[in-house]
Amino acid sequence: MSIAKKKLPSDFRPFFWSYDWRQLNLLKDKKVIILQLINYGTLDHWQWLAKIYGLPEIKRVIKQVPASEIKPKTRRLISVLFAIPEKEFNYAPRGLRGRG
Repeated sequence: MSIAKKKLPSDFRPFFWSYDWRQLNLLKDKKVIILQLINYGTLDHWQWLAKIYGLPEIKRVIKQVPASEIKPKTRRLISVLFAIPEKEFNYAPRGLRGRG
């Protein structure tokens, strides 16, 4: 079965409390799904993500989102488990001080 026809497992619903569960789509909402499960899920949820999206795609999404969207302790763990060096997270550039 292709990813487009798959649905999120019903026991994942609590992780998407602020989203319309019926409207979530594995392809269109990939970023939301990955971030919610990375931030609030367990290792089992992470394994599910790897099976559905593959490690390269998960790493790509994680590197593109602002680092602030990932909990600090989670960021350290995923840097180890997904082999993402801390410097590859998308940190916002600091503004220039003393201007104005």
